[in-house]
Amino acid sequence: MITGLSRRIWNNRQRKLLEIRRIVGVSMLPLFRPETVVWATGLFRKLRPGDVVIVKHDGLEKIKRVEAVQDGELFVLGDNMTASTDSRSFGWLPLESVKAKVIWPRA
Repeated sequence: MITGLSRRIWNNRQRKLLEIRRIVGVSMLPLFRPETVVWATGLFRKLRPGDVVIVKHDGLEKIKRVEAVQDGELFVLGDNMTASTDSRSFGWLPLESVKAKVIWPRA
């Protein structure tokens, strides 16, 4: 078990080396099915379109794909467009809302 490893990025907020989450819901079908376990890291330098991230929005963690990044904000979408609540409904998110970038399974 690795503990105490973190790095300060984006407004000096602490990020975790590893985050493990279980997918709930169908917004990321077909790649991420409900109950899929994902590994993510808060230790990343840059986000690019196509990256899958865990974001904090309205008090909830959401797993979405980055569509665009500009001016300190990102636009995220679910892979299952008909079942996803994403930036099409809540708009651009600040980069600070990103908790981690999914590293496994590869998306």
